[in-house]
Amino acid sequence: MLGAITPVLIVQSGAMRGQKWILENDSMTIGRDPECDIVVADNTVSRKHASITRLDGEYILEDTSKNGTYVNESLIDGTISLYDGDFISIADTLQMVFVGSDATVPLVIDKLDNRRLKLDIQSRRVWCNNNELLPSLSRPQYRLLVLLYHNLGDVVTRDEVVDVVWPDELGEGVTEQSIDALVHRLRERLDECDSQHQYVETVRGHGFRLNNPRV
Repeated sequence: MLGAITPVLIVQSGAMRGQKWILENDSMTIGRDPECDIVVADNTVSRKHASITRLDGEYILEDTSKNGTYVNESLIDGTISLYDGDFISIADTLQMVFVGSDATVPLVIDKLDNRRLKLDIQSRRVWCNNNELLPSLSRPQYRLLVLLYHNLGDVVTRDEVVDVVWPDELGEGVTEQSIDALVHRLRERLDECDSQHQYVETVRGHGFRLNNPRV
């Protein structure tokens, strides 16, 4: 069940960064067509790319595109329910956060401010303490970092890591050792460009959390 506020979509990167759309109506369309509620002028975006519909208090995202719609880095097939803090990507062009509760609003605004670790979702570039992380992270490492980044300050459980990093695997198909190895490698990679700060914290018995202070 969503919080008391009317849900909002907030763009996280690119030329439209910071723009917001309040989901006041029962449906909202996204695409290249000028008649869409959110118009994205990019050839990789379909004319009628996706829509968000309110149904029985939930918000349902439907993909109607050629190049795909992603939620939390996973390609969706047909429709999916949106939850507070979900990260939506329209093709490779538009990246938004679905804000469905009062608690998330300051968190999302914080992410637009300066932090020690910076993430440009559109270009998939990462900076730690103003040093760019090169070479780029592997896909699993990047998916884990995005998950932590968009849950700043909150604990991400191991099950959530599996769902985002290995979406095609059954939960029991991913071992604890695989998760720990991925976290360890991500820490090593971040340490390469900023050895003075530990970004990924382990919360024993619960999961992992990103420590990303302001600068």
